[in-house]
Amino acid sequence: MSRLRVDPIGCRAHGLCHELLPELVALDEWGYPVLTEDPVPAGLVSHAKRAAAACPTLALRLRAE
Repeated sequence: MSRLRVDPIGCRAHGLCHELLPELVALDEWGYPVLTEDPVPAGLVSHAKRAAAACPTLALRLRAE
């Protein structure tokens, strides 16, 4: 089971995570990511890894639990 986490201090609201993974990442009115607390579905793990790797500030992380 994996979950997405965001570092609120490191995030600069580029919005790339939402573009790459709109199924799990919404944006608030300022462009910052809003993540679900639910585990990442197995079919989206590879997409979540790609979104985390593409984050310009590396604020998005995929953690195995």
